[in-house]
Amino acid sequence: MKIALMDSGIGLLAAAAAVRRLRPDAELVLSSDPGSMPWGPRTPEDITALALDVARAAAAHRPDALIVACNTASVHALPALRAELEPALPVIGTVPAIKPAAAGGGSVAIWATPATTGSPYQRGLIGDFGGTAEVTEVPCPGLADALEHGDEAGIDRAVAAAAALTPRDVRAVVLGCTHYELVAARIRDAVQRPDGPPLALHGSAGAVAAQALRRIGADPAPGAEPSAGLTVLQAGRPAALPGAALTYAEGRLLAAAVPTR
Repeated sequence: MKIALMDSGIGLLAAAAAVRRLRPDAELVLSSDPGSMPWGPRTPEDITALALDVARAAAAHRPDALIVACNTASVHALPALRAELEPALPVIGTVPAIKPAAAGGGSVAIWATPATTGSPYQRGLIGDFGGTAEVTEVPCPGLADALEHGDEAGIDRAVAAAAALTPRDVRAVVLGCTHYELVAARIRDAVQRPDGPPLALHGSAGAVAAQALRRIGADPAPGAEPSAGLTVLQAGRPAALPGAALTYAEGRLLAAAVPTR
């Protein structure tokens, strides 16, 4: 079994680690193009072109499924990716987990990139799935870039700034960028109020990993013997797992499980 994941940068680590936990015997292909980051401020046409290039590089390795582990690419490029690659290659997009976060009502915050915050796409999801919840959109300028480069001080500043914009009575936070899941615990610590309700964080990594397995008719087997490799591609060329990836638990999990090639 071979599962490919694509993103602009290392935001794909959370979903890749989720796949690894569900199927440690699956071979992974991680395809990205960090030199073209950030994708958010680009036009939909540019994002689609970049996403197609990254996806084609992954598809050349003949995976059984492709996870688009990027909210921005899923918003703008998913139809084009599916039109080109399916049905031969199942393509699984990433959608912010607004529906489960809003299910309990109350105060919900969506942390996302400035380009996504307030976008028609996100507003549409809130309208469709927000229910009775009071949803606050929280822009997180600089957070994805800081995470991409392992910039600890930059991460701290961006998380603190976003936490200051988050309602004090928030019950749930939706992590609306795949990069953010890499520091979920730090986000929880910054937002959880000592006198507030227990905070729930809602990412997408586990859901997209499970959906990828469903699309190819595979069952989870977390006890399987690790026996496959990890292929890393940057701009279509073989590369090592970026050094910044190893600053996160998900990156260390992938690096430790099997040899990288």
